[in-house]
Amino acid sequence: MKHNSYFEGNIQSLAVSTTDGPATVGVIEPGKYSFGTDCVEHMHVVAGTLKAKLPGGEWQSYGPGKFFIVPKDVKFEVEATGDVAYLCYYKR
Repeated sequence: MKHNSYFEGNIQSLAVSTTDGPATVGVIEPGKYSFGTDCVEHMHVVAGTLKAKLPGGEWQSYGPGKFFIVPKDVKFEVEATGDVAYLCYYKR
């Protein structure tokens, strides 16, 4: 199991292997963050609300049980106003 820490510890995750492929489970503390992808990412919100702005799109909110898909080789933004728990699947 691999631990990842981003943005001065404001985002923490653990890498896991699942039957659907590699994934991370993690927590995002309040703030606004930019990420880049090197594969397709399926981001599932487990708890809290996460706003996301995908390339060419508008800000959208995702609550528990909702997900969004981020294309490969793009930059995207997320914003959390409270703690958010997530599960992200990486599709290579």
